[in-house]
Amino acid sequence: MTEAIDAVEADRALKTKHRKMWALGDYPAVATQLIPDLGPDLVQACGIRSGQSVLDIAAGSGNAAIPAALAGASVVACDLTPELLEAGRKLAAERGAEVEWREADAEALPFPDGEFDTVMSCVGIMFAPHHQVSADELIRVCRPGGTIGLLNWTPEGFIGQMFATMKPFAPVPPPGAQPPPLWGREEHVRGLLGDRVTDVEAHRRTVRIGRFGKPADFREYFKANYGPTIATYRNVADDPGRVAALDADLDSLAERAGEGGMEWEYLVVTARRRD
Repeated sequence: MTEAIDAVEADRALKTKHRKMWALGDYPAVATQLIPDLGPDLVQACGIRSGQSVLDIAAGSGNAAIPAALAGASVVACDLTPELLEAGRKLAAERGAEVEWREADAEALPFPDGEFDTVMSCVGIMFAPHHQVSADELIRVCRPGGTIGLLNWTPEGFIGQMFATMKPFAPVPPPGAQPPPLWGREEHVRGLLGDRVTDVEAHRRTVRIGRFGKPADFREYFKANYGPTIATYRNVADDPGRVAALDADLDSLAERAGEGGMEWEYLVVTARRRD
C-alpha cells in the first residue's frame, strides 16, 4: 500500500513539474514562429472536415486545434498547462476559431469512451511520461471507426537530437518515464496502439526552419522560449562549467544541422480505431 501511495505522489509531483516547465518561456511563440505548418499538416492527414467532433490532446496553444476548428469541426483542446490554454484562447479569438479549452492530463482524460470522431496530438502527447497509458487513453476516447492522428519529432531528427544533447544536463527522469522522441518511431507507435487499430499509415516528413542565422541564435532563442531547454539550463545554473558545456553542445548541434536553414524531421501516423 505504501509503495502505491508513493507512486501516486511521485506521479503527481512529476505532472506538477511538467505543468511548470511548459509555462516557462513562450512556447506559443515557438509554435507560431517556427512550426505553424505542423498543425495544418496533421489536420489534413486526419481528413478533418465540417461536422466532426475532434479532441486535440496536449494541444498547447492550439497549433492543430485551431486549424481543425477553422475546417468546421467541433474541437476540444486539452492540455496540462493552463498558461498554454489561455494563450490558445487568445489565438483562437484572433483567428475567429471556436474551440473548447479544457485543462486535462493526457494520461487521465476526462471524457467518455468513444466520445470523438478524431483524436489527435501534434508534438504534445509525446511528452506525457507513460506512453502506454496515454496511448490507451487516446484510443479509449476515440469512437469505433474513428481516426487517430499523431505528429511527433523523430529521435534521429533535429529536435530528437536536441533532447539527446540536453539529457546529460537535465534532471534525472523518475523511474518509468519514457523519452518523448520514442513517439517518433513508427514501430514504437504501432506497439502502443497494437491490434486496437487498423489502416495504420506512417510518413516521415521535414519542416524547414530558416530563422537562425548562426548556431548561437538558435541556442539563445531556445534558452529564452522553450520550456524544456529553460528547465535544463536551470538544472545546471549553479555550475558555470556545465552551462558553458551545454552552450557548446547546442551550438555544435545547430552547426551540424546547417547555418541559415535546418530540416527538422517528424513522423505523422494515422490509424482507424477498430470497430
